[in-house]
Amino acid sequence: MALSRIWAAFIIISVLVAGVKFVFSPGDKEIFSSMVVGRAGDTLRVAPAAGMPAAPAKVQKADGIIETCRGAVTLSLGLIGIMALFMGLLGIAEAAGGIRFLSRIVGPFFSRLFPEVPPGHPAMGHMVMNFSANFLGLDNAATPFALKAMDSLQEINPDKSRASNSQIMFLCLHQSGLQLIPVSVIALRASRVKVGALEMTAANPTDVFIPIVIATFIATLTSMLIVSFKQRINIFQPVILAWIGGLSLLIGGVVVYLRTLNADGVQSFSRALGNGLILLVFLLIILGALYKKINIFDAFVQGAKGGFEVAVRIIPYLVGMLVAISLLRNSGAFDAVIDGLRWVFTRMGVDTRFVEGLPTALIKPLSAAGARGMLVNTMSTYPGPDSFASRLAGILQGSSDSTFYIIAVYFGAVSVRNTRYSIGAMLLTDLVSIVVSILLCYLFFG
Repeated sequence: MALSRIWAAFIIISVLVAGVKFVFSPGDKEIFSSMVVGRAGDTLRVAPAAGMPAAPAKVQKADGIIETCRGAVTLSLGLIGIMALFMGLLGIAEAAGGIRFLSRIVGPFFSRLFPEVPPGHPAMGHMVMNFSANFLGLDNAATPFALKAMDSLQEINPDKSRASNSQIMFLCLHQSGLQLIPVSVIALRASRVKVGALEMTAANPTDVFIPIVIATFIATLTSMLIVSFKQRINIFQPVILAWIGGLSLLIGGVVVYLRTLNADGVQSFSRALGNGLILLVFLLIILGALYKKINIFDAFVQGAKGGFEVAVRIIPYLVGMLVAISLLRNSGAFDAVIDGLRWVFTRMGVDTRFVEGLPTALIKPLSAAGARGMLVNTMSTYPGPDSFASRLAGILQGSSDSTFYIIAVYFGAVSVRNTRYSIGAMLLTDLVSIVVSILLCYLFFG
């Protein structure tokens, strides 16, 4: 119900804001066309006000609803191959007993965070695979693992249309975005962007690395605390504290090592570690299946069929959410929020440098791709990639995942309509992540 109201609010607000701009702003007579048939990057004609010189042309920031629908279907269909591969491998692992073995390893920890999941249930192993892929920045692998985890949790959900406590805990931890190596942000900061007539790149693309790791770790702990409080889980149990402490030491050790590398070294290490681990998992699954003497290829095909079905099943949910987000961005409602925040903080007399980095933060819950575009746009604005706003946008980009995309895709994949308090918990985590990212940016670069 909460998602339905938010989705409806996005559309209503977008249309009303666009209508007001069309009537009262002479330069926005093309706004309806851009919202429906426009494409990102289109040049929009801007009519000058009476007696005023011609205004500079605007560039559309997001696709209109027609292109967004095409893009949503293309995105879903693009997942089919990846989903089929990883779901097929999970099918082999399940048939060979590998998922249950992994479940027993993490059982002491997960049984306390997910008390409703029976000991040794395959969902434990699927969640571990997802968290591990996220931790290493392997987005292509994380998505099918998350969908499989949601499907496993749905099997033990007594009310199939209502999110279970375990599903909420899992998705909130998934959304908090804990990662060890923010490769995509480092790669964007290492790329050359046009700033005025110059092409520039960040002097040290990895300077946001430690703030991002700290921000994602705090966001994950925040998410865990919020959901645990709501579900009355004692987060201070010795086993939970021991796992959190061990994870902290692991992150700290890798951070210390990566600080000795340059940007190219960090990216090379990340690619070698992440892709090497994927190949290692492939090898271990196949060797385990050979040891168990199962029909390997048949198990792969049966699992891969499920990947195809899931990729097609999420199309309606993805189309609906992305269309609402497209309307919100192209209507100007999003820009109005940024301008309002800038005005408020200026009147308060506080340092407003962070406001220029907030577009990335505000669009991240709606669209990961849009947030990446905002990061590049901020880097392309004078004085360039090494500005305070650019560094803040980089930290914000790496600090959490896209709330509404996750809600629409993962709950949609298992046909859960009542998401309960999951949206509120995720948005509260987003807020904490934004505040922490701003504080860290001032601490490291202020």
